[in-house]
Amino acid sequence: MSLSPTDFSYDSPPVRVVFRPGAALTAPPEEAERLGLRRLLVVSGSRGESTARAVADSLGDRCAGLHTDARMHVPVEIAVRAVEVAREVRADGIVAVGGGSSIGLGKAIALDTGLPLIAIPSTYSGSEMTPVWGRTEDGVKHTGRDPVVRPRSVVYDPRLTLSLPVALTVTSGINALAHAVEALYAPDTSPLVGLMAEDGVRAMTRALPRLAADPEDIDARSQALYAAWLCGTCLGATTMGLHHKLCHVLGGSFGLPHAETHTVVLPYALAHNAPAAPQALTALRRALGTQDVPHALWELAGRLGAPRTLAELGLGEQDLAAAAEQVTGRPYANPRPVTTQEVLELLRAAHQGREPGTAATVS
Repeated sequence: MSLSPTDFSYDSPPVRVVFRPGAALTAPPEEAERLGLRRLLVVSGSRGESTARAVADSLGDRCAGLHTDARMHVPVEIAVRAVEVAREVRADGIVAVGGGSSIGLGKAIALDTGLPLIAIPSTYSGSEMTPVWGRTEDGVKHTGRDPVVRPRSVVYDPRLTLSLPVALTVTSGINALAHAVEALYAPDTSPLVGLMAEDGVRAMTRALPRLAADPEDIDARSQALYAAWLCGTCLGATTMGLHHKLCHVLGGSFGLPHAETHTVVLPYALAHNAPAAPQALTALRRALGTQDVPHALWELAGRLGAPRTLAELGLGEQDLAAAAEQVTGRPYANPRPVTTQEVLELLRAAHQGREPGTAATVS
């Protein structure tokens, strides 16, 4: 382990994790009982409504209602309405079923009401392991950290991810990788975070090619979900940098899809930061078995059929300058200073899909 064991801090979050096939329908009643919850509102997006309804049915009399209006990036009007629904049904807890949009909506309710949250993720986004919330208002995504939004229980069921399309499997998995990558060079990283991040990257990059070849490989699904747990835990324990700032701006202000944006941006953000993050790069080289980590991530996305340009996600070239201004508008932790011109060049490279720069000279 390359991180110093003499200068760090680490908070152990009070989160219970249940990880087993079939847990999506067997664990929620158990977790509700353990938490003393009697009136749970189940929330999801429209795409995951059938699964959410099955979860609601599993709760029996403990289910107070089903709300399926989650949206990407949690528009503020969607969050406000969900809070109203929770109050109307007199919920004493929330169960969020689905990907980052559903869990984000559950967090929005928790933030405004203080209700405990149970998360049942169906993708690899990692939001379920963090105290980070986000809402979009007037075209700007606002984020914050509050322990009240961290789920009290997280139920991981590999079978729940079997219906995840291959394209979303890949981009969601690379989204998870981004959490681990930035955790490795975060100012508040630690030896434990470093171990989780490295193993998370290793497990995810081994699982994704298997899932692209056979989406019903339950062992690979389990490995990917395990990796998502590790990467999400890293996200919750550290401060994110340039990569996540870029993705929040591109998603919240320009409407780009969440996981796909992470997939496109990650190699370029890492290439920018690599010269200032030698320890992180060493860990990533071990995990990936390669010297040129940005290129390896870029190549992995292409090999698995994922998008590799911001242009194909719908970002116009005329938007690049405005995005660069937003990304550098406020200070945030990052191992290498960023200027508007540097971010603009990074965005241009990602917009065109140019091969990312290497960090081969960093040892």
